[in-house]
Amino acid sequence: MAGRAGVSSLKGKPFVKDKQGKISRPGPRGSHRQAGVIPYVIEQGEVKILLVTSRDTGRWVIPKGNIGGGRSAAEAAVKEAEEEAGVKGRISTPLPLGFFPYFKRLASGEARATTVEVYPLLVTATLETWPEKDQRRLCWVSAWEAARMVDEPGLARMMIRLVEIIQAEPREASDPLRPDRE
Repeated sequence: MAGRAGVSSLKGKPFVKDKQGKISRPGPRGSHRQAGVIPYVIEQGEVKILLVTSRDTGRWVIPKGNIGGGRSAAEAAVKEAEEEAGVKGRISTPLPLGFFPYFKRLASGEARATTVEVYPLLVTATLETWPEKDQRRLCWVSAWEAARMVDEPGLARMMIRLVEIIQAEPREASDPLRPDRE
């Protein structure tokens, strides 16, 4: 994992090491807060996740952005999915899947420690046009492939956890989201 940001721990306290080797402890104090979604659908029993590219580096990421304007984190995350990926849907769990730290690259070149609160978004509609359509690429892939494509280990673990949650949910035989339905 040389040359990439990583997450580890030091005596049980999480820390993040950036590409220059600087160590930070992102969290509620001194950390910028964002909200994001893992947009997903279930096709023939397989969870497919939508990734988008970041505007600055072209890395594969999830739709995410700042929390503000009187919105809750979940509401802000849904708004970002529409603006960045052109998808609408519903948050499918009452609580976030989790949180992951990363360094947000600012226009000044400075890196800001940021913590992202992540929700699963069951996609119900795709838009033909959306605000950032010409600024990003989109890619629907399996959850396992998505986990390999993102740089943040904590985000990758949440993608796999989403599959586990979906597979563990009891479903009626007529439910179109039932994983074993053909």
